[in-house]
Amino acid sequence: MSDTMSDTVPDIAPLKRALISVSDKEGLADLGRALADRGVEILSTGGSAKALRAAGIAVTDVAEVTGSPEMMDGRVKTLHPRIHGGLLALRDDPAHVAAMEEHGVPAIDLLVVNLYPFEATVARGASYDEAVENIDIGGPAMIRAAAKNHAHVAVVTDTEDYAALLVELDERGGTTAAFRRALSGRAFARTAAYDAAVSTWMADAAGEPAPRRRAVAGTLRQRMRYGENPHQAAAFYTDGSDRPGVATATQHQGKELSYNNINDTDAAFELISEFAGGDPACVIVKHANPCGVARGATLAEAHARAFDCDRTSAFGGIVAFNRPLDGNTARAIAGIFTEVVIAPGADAEARDVFAARKNLRLLTTDGLADPAVPGRVWRQVAGGFLVQDRDSGRVTRDDLRVVTRLAPTDAQMDDLLFAWTVAKHVKSNAIVYARGGATVGVGAGQMSRVDSTRIAARKAADMAEALGLDAVPTRGSAVASDAFFPFPDGLLAAAEAGATSVIQPGGSVRDDEVIAAADAAGLAMVLTGQRHFRH
Repeated sequence: MSDTMSDTVPDIAPLKRALISVSDKEGLADLGRALADRGVEILSTGGSAKALRAAGIAVTDVAEVTGSPEMMDGRVKTLHPRIHGGLLALRDDPAHVAAMEEHGVPAIDLLVVNLYPFEATVARGASYDEAVENIDIGGPAMIRAAAKNHAHVAVVTDTEDYAALLVELDERGGTTAAFRRALSGRAFARTAAYDAAVSTWMADAAGEPAPRRRAVAGTLRQRMRYGENPHQAAAFYTDGSDRPGVATATQHQGKELSYNNINDTDAAFELISEFAGGDPACVIVKHANPCGVARGATLAEAHARAFDCDRTSAFGGIVAFNRPLDGNTARAIAGIFTEVVIAPGADAEARDVFAARKNLRLLTTDGLADPAVPGRVWRQVAGGFLVQDRDSGRVTRDDLRVVTRLAPTDAQMDDLLFAWTVAKHVKSNAIVYARGGATVGVGAGQMSRVDSTRIAARKAADMAEALGLDAVPTRGSAVASDAFFPFPDGLLAAAEAGATSVIQPGGSVRDDEVIAAADAAGLAMVLTGQRHFRH
């Protein structure tokens, strides 16, 4: 199989006639004027033709070529043999050329089309009928025709390719075969992404959680130097959603985010979003796991308390806040090596403080993400990929069931819910100790739950020694487990570390044995009935 074009395909294809039909009018007048100045005849439709004429550019309506007016509220205008023949005809095939002459089909050398804004229409919550009307039919059909015939036709689907097109014309006198092939690949990717968006929306609207075929698409946001490791190539793509987070954030300073930066920043922001509308809160993440989470009277206090959970791991971490960043907090962060700070805003003083920290990236968002909004999580495996709903599960006090003789106090209940919220965002097996609205020990990703329990307690003891504390901070703490304790050993290890209250899902065949162990240890324990595995 060859990946080269036929020898009869011209390297430089002249551009005599273009068809322009765009929804996004950005740069349209400049492009139309530049083409007209180069002697290109322009065909156009509807709003595009109106905009071009308003800019003083001569335009031939597509209806004049087809001999048929636009009809059915614009649903039918370019679906005609004289249009598709002009896009699909092989200029080096005598039979095709003869057919064009016989049926009055004009050759179209350039197609400029961007599609109805279906994705944006759905994102703003449009009605079903409005979304359907924003499914483009003629546009994708023309794009695919032109892209297939890239041996002779150039197709532009993105406004950012306008400038490159004009450079081609000026430097080459036409479009090169390599340029047309590159545009063709982008065009097919665009229609594939468009169809993916439509098919996903229709499956959701039909209540089909597992459609027979599932398509995913993204738009390149950033080419990266490498991925998780220097020998891995990587890139960052956005999916078009408007969910606040690292993909939609504004970067104010610092070098480009790396693959690992983006992954960790996403983890930090998703966790801090759980504390929207509450007291000032801070999350510090390292390698996608929180190493410190805390509330405080101010952001600076919340940061200090989060930092004290695990100062060693926080070095070179990602820091997230649930409120706009202020100068005092920025100064505290500036004294610690930090890779990225993300918050829903930052005042001028905070930005000035960070301006002197060239290697620190400051990201701001328009708000926090809503943890309850449904979404999907994708994960590739050999030969396919897994798709699941985002973990939007949350519990309140009313959802908790006290199963021990001793019930939690109000203060313990606050810490239990706090620890449970954090545990949701820790890699399983997850154990989180919390006291007074701050984590004091986090155990993540161990193969054994009892090991996570002991590691979290040991890290807390290490920090207590480093900080010169009189008591280990796990004394009197609440402990959360992301899944049930299969045996009493993990629970008893938490009790040995000084935990006095426990929150866990329950559901083990040994629940009665675990509850009895909790009673014997004098623990107050509640069950959530919901687990938070995070692999």
